[in-house]
Order: sequence, then structure tokens, then C-alpha cells
Amino acid sequence: MDIAIIGAGMAGLSCAQRLSGNGHDVRLFDKGRGPGGRMSARRALGDGETLQFDHGAQYFTARDERFTRQVEQWEADGIVARWPAAKDDAWVGVPAMNAPIRAMADALGVTFTAKIDGVRAVGTGWKLLGEGVPGQIFDAVVCAVPAEQVAPLLAPHAPVIAELAEATVSYPCWTVMIAFAERPDLPDTLRDAGPIGWAARNASKPGRGDAECWVVQASPEWSRNHLEDEQSAVEALLLEQLEKQAGGTLPQIRHASAHRWRYAMCGDAGKGAIWSAETSIGACGDWLHGPRVESAFLSGWELAQKIIDHG
Repeated sequence: MDIAIIGAGMAGLSCAQRLSGNGHDVRLFDKGRGPGGRMSARRALGDGETLQFDHGAQYFTARDERFTRQVEQWEADGIVARWPAAKDDAWVGVPAMNAPIRAMADALGVTFTAKIDGVRAVGTGWKLLGEGVPGQIFDAVVCAVPAEQVAPLLAPHAPVIAELAEATVSYPCWTVMIAFAERPDLPDTLRDAGPIGWAARNASKPGRGDAECWVVQASPEWSRNHLEDEQSAVEALLLEQLEKQAGGTLPQIRHASAHRWRYAMCGDAGKGAIWSAETSIGACGDWLHGPRVESAFLSGWELAQKIIDHG
């Protein structure tokens, strides 16, 4: 089958990888400028030096055999490594968190900056609507985007999927990226420290440089309460909290910026993945499986298997 997958995060890429390996022709579309999604890394300049931050997912674990096999392959390829500073079974991308996603996207091919507004039935197939999309008619469509973005795409043709997505609650996360001139008096990682849900020293991860780049992520509750605050205000508030954890003045700041993830974590709809053989429309993502990188991978894998078995 010719299959269009909307969304090239972990779920969409996992689905595409398995479908492609089983003889299906797959085309991936994503509205972003490049691979990563919530496994993104960001670069910035500080005093003329390029600084790097993993500002989305901080690490992942592998418990299911299907994902474990994938992680072992990534390790053999040199694009992931363990990060014991977080926990014994924590993994990160190398040299940045987006390395596994980038490798998958490069192998499969992704049309980026594609702004898809919906789909239209054409005969027994589907046409994508929006900017940067081809006029091709696809046999099937997979929606691999956050729950809040599913209903506008699929409601007219897959109301059951749309209703389930609308009932799923996602939680935001404010993230502040900071580069210090020298190391602050803090451990490599912090958890559940007041408004700070997580903070980490990027240099403690394998394959990074020695610049004192830190990522501070607010708790879901704090992020929700401050969702519409200005970035500068969020930076100041979370820096103040980090200073409290250090028990003294923080070193000179070389760079500070903030990023708001509106859909950082999601509830688990408990479906794993959804496929309608009648309409040839499916959905996958962590909102269907659980709020972990592994969950997104497994949701994509399971949807691909449904299509292989019943498509």
C-alpha cells in the first residue's frame, strides 16, 4: 500500500520503519523544520561559542523486548549511550538527544515544513490537504501527532479516533536553557525541587562538550499555572528557584532562553494504537500508549503490525 504518515516523531517513524520493512511504500510528513519533536536538541550562541541543549525529553528507558532490540542497534551504530547520572537504565542520544530520530528520518525520508490541514476521500483513497503536500492519492493515512492535533485532521472521516483524542488531556512544560560561565554548586541532576520538576547538566551526558549548559524543566502544575507567562518572566522565576537549590549565587550567565511545550506529556488512552481497516485510517502516539519515548515507539510499531495483519 501507499501510506501517508502525518507526524515524524518517534511514533510516526517507528510505524514507517516497520511498514517499509514489510514492503509498503511510506511517505512521512511533518510540520517542523527538522527531526526531533519532543526529542529535540537546540543550539544557541554564548560569547561566540555554540551551545547545545537537550530541551525536550531528557532520557529514555528500554523495557519491552521490541524497543530493547532497537536501542541495541542504535548503540551499535554509536548514536545512543547510557547516562548513569540520571538512573542506571537511562539512555540518551549521542551527540544530542535527537540522534536516533535523525537517523530514522534520514533513512526513511521526511517531507518537512508540510502544513497539513486535513484529508479528503478520493475514490477508495485519501488526499492530503494543506501546504507542502503532493497531489498523490494514498491508500491509507496514519496520524502520528499529539492528541490535540488529531481531531482537526480526522474528525470528518474517523470520528471515533477524533473523540478519543479530544478526551485525552496533555500537560505542558516550561523549559529554560541556561549556560553558565562556570559550574554551579549543584548535582548533575535535580528532581521535584519545588516548581522545578527536573534539572540536568548537559555535560554529564556522554558525547557532549564541557560547556556548563543546563536544562531546567518546570513541573506540570507550575507550567499549567504559568502557561501564558512571558518567556523572560519564566526564565527569571526558574532561575530564582535554581539559585535556591544551589544555596547561593549562581555563576555568571552566558545564555538563557525558554521554550514552552504545550503538549509535553499526555494521558494514556489505553488503546496502544488504532486502525480502521474499513476506512484505512489509523493513529499512533504516546497519547495512546503512555508518556514515554518507548511508549511512542511501541505505539507506532503496533499500528504498523495492525496494518500488516489486517490492512
